[in-house]
Amino acid sequence: MTKLLDIHENQAESGPVVTGFTPTGFKLGDLRIDNGLLMTPKDAAAWDAPMLDVLTAGQMDLVMNLEPRPEFLVLGTGRRLVHPPRPLVRELEAMGIGVEPMDSKAAARAWAVLRAEDRWIAAALLPIDR
Repeated sequence: MTKLLDIHENQAESGPVVTGFTPTGFKLGDLRIDNGLLMTPKDAAAWDAPMLDVLTAGQMDLVMNLEPRPEFLVLGTGRRLVHPPRPLVRELEAMGIGVEPMDSKAAARAWAVLRAEDRWIAAALLPIDR
């Protein structure tokens, strides 16, 4: 289950933005998230992120419920880039959602750049300590 987070007013146009990192999570402005993080152009949610090797699309409810569906998912895989499991990639691609894996810090930076360009994307970020 995910818990939606308030988006600060200055982030309303491009959606939530990661402003910092902790070993176990992320910062969104003054808010600290001690776990994984799901983001859409509209919302952010703390995420009880599973290990990457068992991740399924069904475990990312905020992303899967986004309408219209995102063009792709920026997948932060933790401290370093780890390729996601093929079944997850196939599952998302079957829904018309591409997958762009990268380490979680790079994913947070890419998210900010792409949202500034008004790209309709989603992000699932695993904590750095994974």
